[in-house]
Formats: sequence, structure tokens, C-alpha cells
Amino acid sequence: MFEEQVMKVKITSVVMVVGMSAMLAAVVTDHWAVLSPRVDKLNTTCEAAHFGLWRLCKKTIFIVEKDPQGKGCGPISLPGAKNCSYFKHFTSGEESEVFEVKTQKEYNISAAAIAIFSLFFMILGTLCVIFSFGKARDYLLRPAGMFFAFAGLCIIISVEVMRQSVKRMIDSDETIWIEYYYSWSFTCACASFMLLILGGIALLLISMPHMPRNPWETCMDAEADTLE
Repeated sequence: MFEEQVMKVKITSVVMVVGMSAMLAAVVTDHWAVLSPRVDKLNTTCEAAHFGLWRLCKKTIFIVEKDPQGKGCGPISLPGAKNCSYFKHFTSGEESEVFEVKTQKEYNISAAAIAIFSLFFMILGTLCVIFSFGKARDYLLRPAGMFFAFAGLCIIISVEVMRQSVKRMIDSDETIWIEYYYSWSFTCACASFMLLILGGIALLLISMPHMPRNPWETCMDAEADTLE
């Protein structure tokens, strides 16, 4: 690998590390969306919720004044009793939680599975970049770029699946949640998509062979050598 390539790969790797950190934060945290029921009166308690790929957290909040942001029960940062429960993605049995029924459990299973694929591609891409610094192994930059691009595509698909899950639940006539907004975990997922896609494309461009600056002159020289 040329010295110029090494510097470009190192700069791209910094961007990739930020993207991978954002994706890990999105996958392991549970602030993708915040849900709120209708609040009809003050000086009473209400139950807001936030969730991610793996668990749902409900929080009982005592409402003294209306939320200035107009988000019903909240904001979620207010103090209150908190209760978290993990989704039973890979177990069978009857579910008593209204949330799991109304959000269409298959949506959550799909989003979590796609996120796992994203992590898998990210690990493969990282290994390829590490081994590419070896002697005559710069060809590994090409599969590394593809793996990181696939990881970015998987995480944005997971984001869209979760978005559809929330929308379908809110549109249901039987749900208790009437308001929602996307939180910082959702933002981390979108940011990781952008950084991983850009980093993957950059690695693919770096791995491309360099074209001669003056190809006509190169061809003429080669032809002259052949005639001699």
C-alpha cells in the first residue's frame, strides 16, 4: 500500500469509527421512539414509554403543567417510576402486553435481525481494513468498503422497519398511545447510516487502481519498446 493510500485509509477509518460507535449506541439503547398517551387534566399521573430494538421502558410521570413542546405525557426526562421489560423476540407463548400486540411483533423481530446483520458486516469490514495494512494486502480495501456499505444499508432498513412499526401502532384505533417522537437512538442510527455509506464508498475509491496521468504517452512508449 502506498504512503498516500495509508493516510487516506487512516482518515477514512476515523470516520468509520464514529459511524460504528453511533451504530452500536443505536443498537444497544432503547431511545428510538418516545410514546405518550393523551393527558386530559393536570396534577395526575400518566404513563409514557420509550423503546428500542430489544426492550420497552414505561415511566409513570406526575403531570403538574402541560408539556411546552406539546408531547402529551412528558417530557420523558421528568422523574418517575420506571419499569423496563425485554421483548421476547425468540420465544413463543401468549403475550399479555398491549404494546407487543399493537406494534406488530414481527416488525420488531425483523428490525432486530437486520441490525444483527449490520453488526456482522461491520465486523467483517473492520477485519478487512486491519489486515489491509499488511504487505501487498491493499486488495482487502475493496471488500471492506462493500461490507461497510452493506452495514449502512442494513441499519437504515432497520430504521425504516421501526418507523413503520411505530406508525402502524399509532394509527391503530385500540392503542393508548396517541403521540410520539423519535429520540437520540434513532438519530444515532441515521447518522451511522450516512457515515458507513460514505466510508464504504471512500474505501472503494481508494482501492481503485491509479490511472496514468498521460495514457497516450504511456501507450506510445510501450509500442516503441515493442517495435525495438
